[in-house]
Amino acid sequence: VQLVESGGGLVQAGGSLRLSCAASGRTFSNYAMGWFRQAPGKEREFVADINWSGGSTYYAYSVKGRFTISRDNAKNTVYLQMNSLKPEDTAVYYCAASSSLVTMSKRGSGDYWGQGTQVTVSS
Repeated sequence: VQLVESGGGLVQAGGSLRLSCAASGRTFSNYAMGWFRQAPGKEREFVADINWSGGSTYYAYSVKGRFTISRDNAKNTVYLQMNSLKPEDTAVYYCAASSSLVTMSKRGSGDYWGQGTQVTVSS
């Protein structure tokens, strides 16, 4: 599976961004999808994931209520709507795909990764 993220950028605190991740190469609906992020000097952390149908989602506590993950299997795309952004959300955001029965929130990882997109939130 090849994953390509887009939609990152610079935004002021309190603003919104929507990240997209386009998948190709294999049957998109066979995979759970997720978002991770890595801030400078910090380890990569889980942000959100969504199951193959979109019927089940899970969020990190730090983003719950502010971020929404969704997917469109017809477009082979997963989204991350980020609202009420904070400076501490600044990071490179990575899209991931997983075929494991163990959710990415528990694994802390995926099987396939995108190249990442930078999100910078200014105070």
